[in-house]
Amino acid sequence: MRQLKLRGLALATLGLLQAGLGVAQPAAAEDPFLWLEEVQGERALAWVQGQNQASLAALQGEPNTAQQARYAALSQSLTEVLASPKRLVYAQQIGGHLYNVWRDAEHPRGLWRRTTLASYRSAAPHWETVLDLDRLSQEEGEPWVWGGATCLVPQTQRCLLSLSRGGGDAHVLREFDLVTRGFVATAAGGFSLPEAKGTVAWVDRNTLSVATDFGPGSMTDSGYPRQVKLWQRGQPLAQARLLFEAAPQDVSVWTWAEQIGKERVHLIERRSSFFAGEQHVLQKDGRLQALAKPADASMSPFADQWLIELRSDWTLGGKTHAAGSLLAISRADWAAGKREFHTLFSPTPRSSLQSHVATRSAVLGVRMQEARQQLLQWRYQKGRWQETVLPAGDLGSLSVSALAGQDGDHYLLTRSDFLSPARLELGQVGRAERQRLQTLPEFFDASGHEVQQLQARSKDGTAVPYFIVKPRGELPKDGAPTLLYGYGGFEISMKPSYSGILGRAWLSRGGVYVLANLRGGGEFGPRWHQSAQREHRQRSFDDFIAVAEDLIQRGITRPARLGIMGGSLGGLLTSVAMVQRPELFGAVVSQVPLTDMRRYHRMLAGASWIEEYGNPDVPEQWAYIEPYSPYQNARADRPYPQVLYTSSTLDDRVHPGHARKMVARLQVLGQPALYWENREGGHAGASTPAQQAQLWALSYGFLQQQLMGPNKP
Repeated sequence: MRQLKLRGLALATLGLLQAGLGVAQPAAAEDPFLWLEEVQGERALAWVQGQNQASLAALQGEPNTAQQARYAALSQSLTEVLASPKRLVYAQQIGGHLYNVWRDAEHPRGLWRRTTLASYRSAAPHWETVLDLDRLSQEEGEPWVWGGATCLVPQTQRCLLSLSRGGGDAHVLREFDLVTRGFVATAAGGFSLPEAKGTVAWVDRNTLSVATDFGPGSMTDSGYPRQVKLWQRGQPLAQARLLFEAAPQDVSVWTWAEQIGKERVHLIERRSSFFAGEQHVLQKDGRLQALAKPADASMSPFADQWLIELRSDWTLGGKTHAAGSLLAISRADWAAGKREFHTLFSPTPRSSLQSHVATRSAVLGVRMQEARQQLLQWRYQKGRWQETVLPAGDLGSLSVSALAGQDGDHYLLTRSDFLSPARLELGQVGRAERQRLQTLPEFFDASGHEVQQLQARSKDGTAVPYFIVKPRGELPKDGAPTLLYGYGGFEISMKPSYSGILGRAWLSRGGVYVLANLRGGGEFGPRWHQSAQREHRQRSFDDFIAVAEDLIQRGITRPARLGIMGGSLGGLLTSVAMVQRPELFGAVVSQVPLTDMRRYHRMLAGASWIEEYGNPDVPEQWAYIEPYSPYQNARADRPYPQVLYTSSTLDDRVHPGHARKMVARLQVLGQPALYWENREGGHAGASTPAQQAQLWALSYGFLQQQLMGPNKP
């Protein structure tokens, strides 16, 4: 998510890069590696192929037979985890059946299958195959990856299936008949949409609201739809009626619906930025009714109520509702202009509401306090709300989902921590006990490990918590090989979880694992996130560096044995840390990263993240982005730690050009850098168990070589 001879090996693959290139800082108009942004460009793909070959040779050990054997054993071990038939089987209830997508060695792309609730609760559920994606891929010659199903409830005969080529965000939509278990042909009136980013919702059996690529001018600068249209069965898409249109500079528009009893509440949402926008309810007469909420608040229907989640303080009638609160109000009162809310959740400086879902008669939420979680239940009965704290363990991570949305009261709860295999439980509102359905096998022996929660002090004095997973007892006096992971953005929280990959590839080999809770994340609510947005982004990097320094000061590790890993924004994080404080680290793994912050907003979905990072086209904002942008700040006169960058050709969210260009620049500067690019996989970097095993074997094999060698200085 390593002492190699990388300098000579990497530079030997440059060929196309070295001729006539110096080491000057690349300006936007003078970027010597701009051609690497041509995703499918012949020259760029030839460069990728050369890099892949060099990386495989270095990491798989050619011609070192002992290293080859170690890599093969690691790859096989991780393949056993990823292809294990003993995995948690999540399900979604659609009508009278529970549906699941199952992947294994025999079905790497997956089976969409179904069973009954009674069978699902048994020790050995009986599954019926609805769609075989491997067979479909073979028949159609496309690397289909499952993207989800949007089904008409309670008329559950038809669904819209989302399929992507290779795992990208763009997908095709096809209507599927659950009775015949086949696609509905367009000639027979079946709905079908070509590949695009977007959303779709059923209005009724013969009508959809659609946000997709309708042609020139219909997409935002971020590459998402800016139009929502009402599309009737049998009608050419070009004739669909326009319902809503956003501006080109907006991020996107979404369309979705919630079935509540016999009522269907249909919403259209305009995102003017990543976290702000407006919401409208589609009325029965086809008109849109705006919801007069704060721009960065979000509203969702529950029973006869509106739930309102705040990201900033909201003052009404002399009363202030704090950012991070969850409020409730009857939809009738809201429509009448009343604004007297019931507060379901109000945050404290070190607590936040991580998520909430609605069932037929309750709202379930996960509260985090000092990075530890609790499961809450709010029931609405006879006009009153009642809160209950449900037992769910400690020092773990909770994830809750409504099995049938608001069409039932069953829910699934996943409980996970670093050392205990994750378990899946089935609960029902109103019942205290939950049924344990499944537990992951113990993929590694965790009996000799322990978990601690520590704090570091960031540059400005802020306390930054982090989890550490380590062997019990005293660590080696010269420091243990340690892997530090972080993210720190988009209000996403880093939580304890069980990973067979991490356990087998790192912990079982004596490694220490550290998970940092950086500013920019959501561990302590919106304010924790907002404190590291835009001009304050450096705070998140400072937090990460502070955790690294704290690990060294405590004697847990030392720079030669300290590695860092992160993906996406976390890939930016690790790249910044490497460039700003290279002396702290012995190895870096940066996955599907951002690196060129001068051009990030011009590549794929980058423009949608301006609210997070700022706009580099505005001089005042570029002034605070430029000092940390890794691509612009890489230097030849400071030795960097060994680094492995990974990406995917079909990542249509974070452009692979970021990783490609960073590697090319580092190599020209004489810095050690390896690169691996998978041909498919989207932003996840891999789309089948075999591809995932290879990605993780390369990543952890690299970390083992660099940090676990017997002769580390």
